[in-house]
Parts: sequence; structure tokens; C-alpha cells
Amino acid sequence: MPTVLITLPSQATGWEAKVVEFFKDQLKEKEAQTAVPSLNDVPLHYLKPDGLVKFRCLVQDMFDPEFYMGVYETVDPSTGAKVRFKFPCGQSFSGSFGVDFSSKHTVTVERQTFYCVPIPGENPQARVVPSTSYVPSRQKRSYEDMDVQPQKQRDAQAEPHGNGDCKRQETEAPSGQTTTASHLDLNFPLPGEKGPSCLVKVYEDWDSFKLNDALEVYGVLSVSPALSALADEKDALLDPSGCMETAEEQRVHSPPASLVPRLHMLYAKRLPHNNPLLPCTTPQDNSMASVRAELHSFFTRVLLGDALAAEYLILQLVSTVYSRRDVLPLGKFTVNLSGCPAVASYAERLYQIIQQLVPSSFYLAMSLQNMNRMRLVPKKDYVANRLVSGALQLDKNTSLFLDETRLEQGQLDATGVRNVTALGNLISWQKVDYDFSYHQMEFPCNVNVLVVSEGRSLLPSDCHVRLQPQVAPVTMEEYVSSIQVHPHAASQLNKFRIYLSVARLLDYSISDNVTKSVEDDFVDMRKDDPQSVSAEDLHRLLVVARLLSLSLGRTSLSRDTWLQAKHMEAQRRSRLEQHRSVNGNEP
Repeated sequence: MPTVLITLPSQATGWEAKVVEFFKDQLKEKEAQTAVPSLNDVPLHYLKPDGLVKFRCLVQDMFDPEFYMGVYETVDPSTGAKVRFKFPCGQSFSGSFGVDFSSKHTVTVERQTFYCVPIPGENPQARVVPSTSYVPSRQKRSYEDMDVQPQKQRDAQAEPHGNGDCKRQETEAPSGQTTTASHLDLNFPLPGEKGPSCLVKVYEDWDSFKLNDALEVYGVLSVSPALSALADEKDALLDPSGCMETAEEQRVHSPPASLVPRLHMLYAKRLPHNNPLLPCTTPQDNSMASVRAELHSFFTRVLLGDALAAEYLILQLVSTVYSRRDVLPLGKFTVNLSGCPAVASYAERLYQIIQQLVPSSFYLAMSLQNMNRMRLVPKKDYVANRLVSGALQLDKNTSLFLDETRLEQGQLDATGVRNVTALGNLISWQKVDYDFSYHQMEFPCNVNVLVVSEGRSLLPSDCHVRLQPQVAPVTMEEYVSSIQVHPHAASQLNKFRIYLSVARLLDYSISDNVTKSVEDDFVDMRKDDPQSVSAEDLHRLLVVARLLSLSLGRTSLSRDTWLQAKHMEAQRRSRLEQHRSVNGNEP
């Protein structure tokens, strides 16, 4: 019988590499990137199946390698004619012919699958504007004819979260989730998150990607109902090894494509940041200094008139781990802001301000209930063969806001102790020990942590700043209630957002002359007060000087900046000593 070879999309040898190279070249242009519709912004039922889409995401889990038929033959039962197909992305063949599994032309190909979720805690201002190619046509039903829940019922099941908004709900079909949604955990790291999860199929160089990488993936969208393990009839061509998996593993690894679409990767790039406002060119020093002055004035008002605390808050927001020396992360700067008033939910208002300035953030109220019930550390589920996410599975430079003003009397159980320990390890070592039941595995991270408390925090920190409100106690509640960002200040907020991201990305160095001057200064400080000046104090002072330089837009340490850092540290330490002398042993 004759055999016809059908190769999609081309029969040219090495066409796969040519396709990838073509997309890489085209997507270097900003206009081309904007023209591609985004899974983050466009509801799935508005996207064309088998079309080109992009997805800004975090690699939450990496499944085992899987095998599919890259080349296979089908047989027409009426004539016996054979047709050979070559599918580069492993899509299903929709014809009615049977597959000849015994054919000598069958070729099995390997690929990797990443389970990807939207960047955890991503704030509204960091979400890219929907691409210009997206023109929704309203329709009563999506392209799949499915039973659905009412929208109100779905909304009632969703947990409230500080990062949610009405716009994000547009990523879900207005008609609601399928009936299987209530039984399917989309495995978002943070509670209350919305948006699509996606199974990204990777066909080459998958070893170059790591767990928790933030990526922008460009690929072919696949939403065929046959991809679901929950379907009544499973296609053996799509899942020939299904019998080797447990039912739970099948459910997790092959969820309904209407909820977790498949994306066949053509090209992916790592995201150094997720701030869409960031310019291609670095602003000048004087421009950054002027924006810093405006931001300092703004923070001074937010921090109840405390200019010194405003300085340290800026330094905390521009800090980042730039290197690691053995186990020590260099550049981290966790600040404990104590003395926060417990009126008018001040800590929550402070978080809401910070939330509007950074691309990604998460507010964690350290109440007894949260500590004893929340899952902060990801854990391996061996039955479903997946990594169950935890709230500390975050993208780099996420602002983690720990609110200790919500502490209350009570006892931590075993889960609470593990959670507090995990937070301490995150702050001290910038790592999270994922729970693999029989052992723990360290995963490095780069999270900006701010701890607010009434007394000194029970958690470690790199710098303790005691807040000194300049507002009279009788007017404190009224003042705190008035703290807000006015809608007309959008242009100023954008300046602040760009400034904070740029300052974090700047390079930094210290000249030999300044290094010698710093060493001489430290020797003199030790001579004057050997008991209270330690190597830890020098390290903190160097970190403060580095961050102060970067916040001013300077890539090297100057003598003036060093003296300014010394003055700030002297003020901070004097304030703490003064508080101890007045309050005795009170933290």
C-alpha cells in the first residue's frame, strides 16, 4: 500500500531550528512582542487554539520527562492506505484513521513539561497592557461546550487577597469554571491568586531552566479537550504510558485544558525583572537623586514624619542579593521597623503604599492562626508526583511584608514552629528548605523582607529601626486614616516605580582609595569604642553605604556617601539606646 508522508509545518531538514531562530529574531523587536496576545491578559476563551501566544510566568514545578510519537502512521480501514504524520509539538491528529503502533516508521521523541503559574504576588501596575492584536468578540459561550458554575458561586469560593482586582478576573471565562474546577488545585503559591496556570512543553535545552525561574514564554497554544485525563475516553496516542501512572498523578499531570492550557514552547527568555515601565537606558545620577528626594519626602509623611525611617525604607526597597560567598548572601537588607502604632490598621496601610510601588509583593499577617495553618514551605507530594506550592515560593525581588503587630497570645503548634523557622532562614540565609519528606532540599531565593512590629521582632533582621512618630498621639488615628495615594499622582508613582527597579539593577564598586579610607575609619571607631563596634557593625555599615550610593544613582562609593552612611547609622543606634534607657529591658 502507498504511504504518504505529511510533515507539519515543513518538510525541510532542520526546519525546527530555523523556526526557533526566526521567532527569536522577530521577538527582539518590541512591536513584535506587543503584537503577540498574552495568556496573562487575554481570557483563554478569546484566544485562537493552535495560535501563537506568550505567557509571563514562574516555573512552579518540573515534571518527569515524557515521551510522545513525533512520527507515526495511520491506516485507512476501508482502503488500507497508510499516511505518515510528523508533528513537532505532539498535537493530536483529529482524523478518524487508526494508528499503526507496530509501524517501523514510528519515532518516539522526548520532551520536558514545566508547570507554570503567573508570577506570585504580581501587582496590577506590573501587568503588561493587553497586546494590540487582542480584539475580543463577546460571545455567550466559549469555544468549548461545557457545563459551568454560576459566576457568583465561583466568586464566593475565592479567598480575598490584597493583590487581587477586577481586571485580573478577566483572565477567567465570564461563564465560570468547569464542574471539575472545585476538585482541581491549581497550585498557586499565594492564597487568593487568580489567573491561568499552564503546562509548558519544552523540546530543547530544558536543562538550562531552573525551578522558580521567571520566564516569558512564546509558544503554540493547545486547548484540546482530549488532553485531559478527566475525559471519559483517553486517547492512547496522546498518553501511551497512562497505565503507568496513578489516578491522582494523571489528574494532576493532565488537568482539563480549559483550566490549564498547554503551551508548546518556541522561545523563552528569563525576566531580570517584571517592571514593564523600566526604560532601556539608565537614568542619569542627577535624575535619580531628584526622584529619591521626592520619594523620601513621600515616605517621611507615610512614616508619621520620621525622616530617618524613610531613609532606611528606601534602602530596604532597593536592596537585592547580588552575590553569594559560600552560604552567605551578599546584599540582603531585612529591616525591622518597630514602634509601629496599632491604630487604624497602620501596618496594612503601609503595605498598601509599598504594594503600589513594587512589581510583586505579599502581605503576611503573623497571627497565631496563620502561623499554625498556612503552608509556607513547598512540599513534595509523592502520590501525585508534584511539588505542592507554599507561600515562600516567590520570584526574586518580591517584597515580603511581615506584620508582627497581628501577633497574639497563644502557642505555636508544630506547623507554626516550622513556619517561623522557615521565615528566619529566609531572612538570615535567603534560602527556603523545601520539604521532600525524607530530606530537605535548599533552594536559594532573593526576597526583600520588611518586618513591622510594636516591639523588637522575634525574627532576625539586618537592621533594626525604631520608628519615632512626629504626630501627636491624640491625632494619630486621624493622621493614619488620611494616609493614601491620590489617583492623580499616577505619573509620580510611575517615577517611583522606575526609580526603585533601576537602583536595584545598578552595578557597584569601591575604589582602592575609598577602601583604604574605610579601613582607617573602622580602626579609629574601634579605638574610640572597642566594646560596641564589631565586625558585624562594619558589615552593616558597608551594606548601608552601598545601598545609599545606589539609591543616589551612583555606581561607586564616595567619601561623602560613606560619611552620610556613618551619620545615619549613628542616629539609628542612638535612637535605640535612648529607647532602651527609657524603657529598661523592654524590646
